[in-house]
Amino acid sequence: MLMIRAIVRPEKTNSILAELNSAGFPAVTRIDVVGRGKQRGVKVGEVVYDEIPKDMLMLVVQDEKDKEDVISIISKYAKTGEKGAFGDGKIFVTPVEEAYTISSGTKGL
Repeated sequence: MLMIRAIVRPEKTNSILAELNSAGFPAVTRIDVVGRGKQRGVKVGEVVYDEIPKDMLMLVVQDEKDKEDVISIISKYAKTGEKGAFGDGKIFVTPVEEAYTISSGTKGL
């Protein structure tokens, strides 16, 4: 199993979630986050914003094929314009050793 965490622009979240759901990935956790990337914030006129609001989407997938499908969807729908732009986000993938359903104690997804 693999955990995918994507930090994306909030205005892109609904389309990403809709596409993930259509592709068979309905179980997603969305968290409001703030942060900054390599650009170290944004300056608009004389105002500097050190941290920018983003959404973090988290989901666990079964295998490499699912991982590639999810990354493809997120990359496509999180991108600003055809080439993308600074601040479009980042995707992180980490292994998951085990998962349990709290209510039943069932192991696995």
